[in-house]
Amino acid sequence: AEEWGLLGSDYFVHNPTVSQSGLVANFSLDMPFLFHPLRDIVPYGAEHSSMGESVAQAAAHMGIAIGPDPIPEQVLFIRSDHYSFIQQGIPALFIKSGFETGDQRDGGEINTAFRQESYHTPFDDMSQAFDFGAGADHARVNFLTGYVIAQEENRPTWNAGDFFGGLFAGS
Repeated sequence: AEEWGLLGSDYFVHNPTVSQSGLVANFSLDMPFLFHPLRDIVPYGAEHSSMGESVAQAAAHMGIAIGPDPIPEQVLFIRSDHYSFIQQGIPALFIKSGFETGDQRDGGEINTAFRQESYHTPFDDMSQAFDFGAGADHARVNFLTGYVIAQEENRPTWNAGDFFGGLFAGS
C-alpha cells in the first residue's frame, strides 16, 4: 500500500515472520532510477543511524558519491514502507539513485519527466531506455551496504539525540 496507508509494512512490523526482537533494521530497496549511469546515491535515513557509516563505506568502495536529497519537499524518509519500521523504533535506510548523470543531461529533469509522463501509467514498462549498468551498480551498492551492516558486531542503532530515535525508540 506504500504511501497510501503503509498497510502492508504496518501489518508486517506488527506481525513479523520472525521474532519481534529479530527485526534489527529496515533496509528498503524500491524504485531505483535507471535512466543514466549511477554516479551518486541519496541514502535516506543515513544521517539518523549507525547505518550511515555502512552506506558511506559501500559507496566509497564503489567510487559512488553520496549526494544531498534533491527533492527534500517530498520527505521520502517518512513517506514509504520503511516508515512503519521507524514508528516501531527500528532504524531504517532507503538508498535512492541520485540525479548526477556524468554528462550534460539534467537528472532532475529526467526524473520529473518520468514521473509526469510514465510513472504509474501504461507507459511504465520495460520499453523505457533503462541503463542496466546503473541497475547493476544500484544492486551492488545496496548489497555492499547490507553486507557491511551484517558484519557489524552490534545491531544498527539510532544516532545519539536523533529525533526519530528519541520519538519512537526512546533513545
